[in-house]
Amino acid sequence: MADQLSPDEKYNLITRNLQEVLGEEKLKQVLQERELKVYWGTATTGKPHVAYFVPMSKIADFLKAGCEVTILFADLHAYLDNMKAPWELLELRVKYYEQVIKAMLESIGVPLDRLKFVKGTDYQLSREYTLDVYRLSSMVTEHDAKKAGAEVVKQVEHPLLSGLLYPGLQALDEEYLKVDAQFGGVDQRKIFTLAEKYLPSLGYAKRAHLMNPMVPGLTGTKMSSSEEESKIDLLDSKEDVKKKLKKAFCEPGNIQNNGVLSFVKHVLFPLRGEFCIKRDPKWGGDKIYTVFEDVEKDFAEELIHPGDLKASVEVALNQLLQPIRKKFELPELRKLTSLAYPDPSKTKTGGKGAKTGGGGGGGGEDDELVPSRLDIRVGKIVSVEKHPDADSLYLEKIDVGEAEARTVVSGLVAYISQEDLQDRSVLVLCNLKPQKMRGIESQAMLLCASVEGDPRRVEPLDPPEGSSPGERVFVEGYETGKPDERLNPKKKVWEKLQVDLNISDECVAQWKDKQLMTKLGQITCKTLKGGNIS
Repeated sequence: MADQLSPDEKYNLITRNLQEVLGEEKLKQVLQERELKVYWGTATTGKPHVAYFVPMSKIADFLKAGCEVTILFADLHAYLDNMKAPWELLELRVKYYEQVIKAMLESIGVPLDRLKFVKGTDYQLSREYTLDVYRLSSMVTEHDAKKAGAEVVKQVEHPLLSGLLYPGLQALDEEYLKVDAQFGGVDQRKIFTLAEKYLPSLGYAKRAHLMNPMVPGLTGTKMSSSEEESKIDLLDSKEDVKKKLKKAFCEPGNIQNNGVLSFVKHVLFPLRGEFCIKRDPKWGGDKIYTVFEDVEKDFAEELIHPGDLKASVEVALNQLLQPIRKKFELPELRKLTSLAYPDPSKTKTGGKGAKTGGGGGGGGEDDELVPSRLDIRVGKIVSVEKHPDADSLYLEKIDVGEAEARTVVSGLVAYISQEDLQDRSVLVLCNLKPQKMRGIESQAMLLCASVEGDPRRVEPLDPPEGSSPGERVFVEGYETGKPDERLNPKKKVWEKLQVDLNISDECVAQWKDKQLMTKLGQITCKTLKGGNIS
């Protein structure tokens, strides 16, 4: 097909449905002379989900246009991204990603023999690449590095050096993969502009950049590997697909932040060129659309019912997922899946240095870093006292329920008035190692929302009304995991998990975009939108 297309037709196919293109003239110039070389990379952390069909459908476009396409499994980047997984798991996840992405491409009819698959550490540990990392680090300021990773790397007041290195390494990948263009989501735009600014300073060519829009998940926000309710896993059963689509945000007539409608636009139409709305004959029967805008218009005018849209997407999605499910029924792939993504609720303790006794279920040397390891509970402040040796308060007694039958000291609490604390319900982290703070032993930590750079803006977190002391606080998707008996301070489990705790724009407490909750509902704060939790 590509041989029959003109350069302009190839350009239109390459850029359709993209949100933005940087370097249009460069692309057009290359296409006049030869086939375009483009790469797409993915950090091998969370499990790929159905939103990965969006870049896969664009990769299909690239191949139809005759492009030479490289897929990068960015294992080193995955490690640098806040060390979400140890090397042993990352090696297994690279294998999982390769198998599942190949299965996705086969599902949509993309020939694998025209693709090149590369693992990051196959070249990123070479002498030449390492020297270029140092050369680049001598040019890029901390400000530019932090700004470049703002949409991709977790932002904290005291960032790890790994997160600052991440954007520069991604820029260097363009040179070492010898491509003309890099393809990714629009959330990577700042990394792309950093590459355009600094690669020429190293004597390398400036590349073009192709950006997909960010497709909303089923909850109406960004589809995330770490947000269980927002995504459909590639190995989900038909029953799970039905259940998750049934819960999906799909308000009648609302075409904004509609993940179901976006999936039709960015996956089903590019792959099939049409979409069939399936419905009962009494409501007009099935209708085939050949233009997405017609689907969107009819939905906006409520001529398509949300239930019919969901049911039709369910049929189409299961057709895409079935070959993937079938492939992963193979015993070796089922074993790979369980090893690469172990169930956190089944993590075993034991062996050298293992904890014993009640409340275990985590803390072993090879345990995955998951929020269920934190023993966070609802507490009721019983008494607040002035600190005898400091101009601040401390919480003398907090009732954390009969489960522990004890009171705990929360340590020092600055910038919060005594009246704001007395007799109120709060959140308490209960499995830190006790330590003395200015002469008073702190057996737990009061969790508060705060604002970077303004230590006086602090608010305790609020559990749902009606919560009782001792109620467990959990992160969505991690309800069944058991907390460590004690968090090992040498392994900095709390510190590593804490960097992903934040307050949403709706004042809801989150860990990686997943809500903190009790059985009665979500955890909130009063006013500190976008704040941190510590």
